[in-house]
Amino acid sequence: MAVPEILELLVSPIHRYEGRPADGPSPAPPGELVDKVVVRAGLGLVGDRYFGRAAHRDAAVTLIAAESLPAGVGLVQSRRNILVRGLDVDSLVGQVLTLDSGCGPVSFAVRRRANPCAWMDVVIGPGAFRALRGKGGIRCAPLTDGELHIGPVEVTTAEPET
Repeated sequence: MAVPEILELLVSPIHRYEGRPADGPSPAPPGELVDKVVVRAGLGLVGDRYFGRAAHRDAAVTLIAAESLPAGVGLVQSRRNILVRGLDVDSLVGQVLTLDSGCGPVSFAVRRRANPCAWMDVVIGPGAFRALRGKGGIRCAPLTDGELHIGPVEVTTAEPET
């Protein structure tokens, strides 16, 4: 199996998929795709639209596997925060996921699936909403502070402590 890697990172201060999908998304702000992200335990990614929001504390960070997306589709369309290759993220619900891209380990409690929505048919293409069911990524709560960078990443998983 290939060495897992982080392919893209997205930190966006705005929600682009609001309203009806037929109306189309809001324009992307400049600088959404970044080379590194700063993670804060219990809060999320610094600068992201879900950072520190009470309603999203258990799901502030989202990951999706590149293998789940059509070629050429990434985080700008899927609106997840971390795009990885070589890691079956959808199988990790209920576990603790630790990623280390060279700046030390950053751990996440994988809370639940990140289910796709009708917007996927608009921004990726017809049938994407249905095709991404069960492989739309995961929603996580950050357990530790740290940084993640694009590139190879060491991955460990564990059962949560009780």
